[in-house]
Amino acid sequence: MTDTPALVRPFRGLRPAPGRAADVAAPPYDVVNEAEAREKAAGKPFSFLHVSRAEVDMPEGTDAHADAVYAKARENLDAMVADGVLQRDAAPCYYAYRLVMGDHTQTGIVGAGSVAEYDKNRIRRHELTRPDKEDDRVANMNALDAQTGPVMVTHKKDARVKAVIDKATQGQPAADVTGDGDVQHTLWVIDDAADITELNSAFDAMDAIYIADGHHRSATASRVAAARRTPSSTGEESHEYFLIVTFPDDEVQILDYNRLVKDLNGLSEADYLVRIGEAFTVEPMDGAARPAAARQFTMYLAGQWYDLGLRDPVGTDDPVAALDISVLTDRLLAPVLGIGDPRLDERIQFVGGIRGMAGLQQRVDSGEMAVAFALYPTSLADLMAVADAGQVMPPKSTWFEPKLADGLVSAVLD
Repeated sequence: MTDTPALVRPFRGLRPAPGRAADVAAPPYDVVNEAEAREKAAGKPFSFLHVSRAEVDMPEGTDAHADAVYAKARENLDAMVADGVLQRDAAPCYYAYRLVMGDHTQTGIVGAGSVAEYDKNRIRRHELTRPDKEDDRVANMNALDAQTGPVMVTHKKDARVKAVIDKATQGQPAADVTGDGDVQHTLWVIDDAADITELNSAFDAMDAIYIADGHHRSATASRVAAARRTPSSTGEESHEYFLIVTFPDDEVQILDYNRLVKDLNGLSEADYLVRIGEAFTVEPMDGAARPAAARQFTMYLAGQWYDLGLRDPVGTDDPVAALDISVLTDRLLAPVLGIGDPRLDERIQFVGGIRGMAGLQQRVDSGEMAVAFALYPTSLADLMAVADAGQVMPPKSTWFEPKLADGLVSAVLD
């Protein structure tokens, strides 16, 4: 294998034919449940959900992880290619990808990230992954011989990359669609040889890039590459790279990622409030509100919102222990509510900030959950500090919006 693979390289993208992007583009496989996927795919035979969530084409109750589901995904992908709905570029390209949600805009580069550099932590991660979720995507990727879910990555802003993006986005887009949440997805092809060389050089000069959203997809790519590698491998095979979209760090948007707990660990509401008052000031609020700053929390319990303030400051240089979610866990979730490993504990659930405070309140009011906590968003600087230290964040520490679409560009494993 080559000793110094490119950090990011161009690839021959498989993407919608002209005029077909709106038929194909779909939300990421992991942000919709099966019922939502069935609803969104209904009447849209070329929705990419037929590839990423092929159980929508099977009888209800079918195990989403059955071999037949992965085989159906491959059948659907092949049909989209055969029907000319998806076409593959003749030569390796980069692509500029712009997301617009309300008044927020971010524009990045679609490329192929090096598995070897991921394995060496130059493409840095900040979360642990669940083996069962990896297993699902490994089976999907192997069945498809393609990577169809892009990993969202961020890089420290770079003038050379921006210059190429600015040039590309002056041209005619290859795709321009409005997806879920009225998010606009626009894609441009970057096939000019000088621009490709410039991007290659700019990325190779970077010390690191950082996974924002897509840890399971990147871990899956590493597993698939390891399984396909042979003694004669050069390191340049298509399976040695994985599909990424990398955005400059000054454009990426992180929202809050909030917590719900099913019960009060045997405590009455009055006793629970007394217990948490040992570590927090607890002040009733007039209504729902997100925390105004780091180290502040809001809580919903029995029809009432509360403002929680720390009684003692956070005195640590450990980038993980200093995170707001670590503080909440160490001072409340674990000692008072008895939450163990949040990756495994079935009493805790996670809600992305895009669902708002009403989403938290509704699930407590319904009786499904006992208490909700709203957190201040993790900063990108905190994320990078954790990744640079070779550490991992607690699960569900970051919620990135807007989300990338599936189906606008896929990477074939030849």
